[in-house]
Amino acid sequence: MAILFFILMFAALAAMGWSAFQLLQPQENPLDDRLDELMANRKQGGSREAKRKLGGGFLNSFLYFVALIPGVDSVLEESEQLLRQAGFRKREALALFAMFNLAFLLFLLVGSWIVQEEGKPLFSKALGLAPAFLLGWLLPKQVLYRLMKRYRAKLQEALPDTVDLLGIVLGTGLALDQALTRVCEEMQFIYPELSGEFFTVVMQVKAGQDRSKAFQQLVRRTGIEDIKSLAAMIIQSERFGTSLSQALKVYADALRMRRKLRGEKAVGEAGIKMVLATVVFILPVVFIITLVPAMLTMLNNLRGGIGASAR
Repeated sequence: MAILFFILMFAALAAMGWSAFQLLQPQENPLDDRLDELMANRKQGGSREAKRKLGGGFLNSFLYFVALIPGVDSVLEESEQLLRQAGFRKREALALFAMFNLAFLLFLLVGSWIVQEEGKPLFSKALGLAPAFLLGWLLPKQVLYRLMKRYRAKLQEALPDTVDLLGIVLGTGLALDQALTRVCEEMQFIYPELSGEFFTVVMQVKAGQDRSKAFQQLVRRTGIEDIKSLAAMIIQSERFGTSLSQALKVYADALRMRRKLRGEKAVGEAGIKMVLATVVFILPVVFIITLVPAMLTMLNNLRGGIGASAR
């Protein structure tokens, strides 16, 4: 029985490592994504059932069987949205995340079963698996939330400089697609996340997608209000034929001011956080260091006095 447990643990660890490695590989192909979208719209009208189908490789089959569990399909949809907003855009990202989540859950359940005593009743062992199940179910989602927030923070930090550079490049007379391509080339080593997002928009437009729809998909992928305002500005400028370079310069100044205010807010909150850390972690240690020697000395004196009076 123990050999079976160790085999399951090794399989779970191997699945976790492989899925994490594949998930973190930076592979994006906007042209393939656009072709897949066109084929899906042609066959099924873009319905979700076209994606949850048997076949098409091991990962697609695995995702199909996982989606058959009642209530899991809605969880998969939410996880897919979070993965996109966290920067994981590969077509197999959802299957890899589901595999990692399942392997992590299995690892915790098997480990919790092993560490329990041999003679415990089966019902008590099953109750002991409940914390491991909750941790294995909730922890990967919380990690994904943290990755999404970190990715959004990187995009938010890079947006003012990138918009300012885009306005300068547009002022030289380049078209919007050429200007975005130039900005992506200049910013890919400084702000690779936002550069990749703009490059995806350019490639989608080159693949035949409408520019307004490409920017709307950018807004849905990132979920940032500043990018939504930027996309609306670009779409309106293209629709009404107004100048975009000057508007982008003004908008870049506004974004830079918002970034400064966010920094000042973080500095203001740091003092409150330090007070909490001081009260919880530092003051108890100070009290122990200062009061415990005095209390020990007082107890020794009391013992000595009691012993002397007894004599």
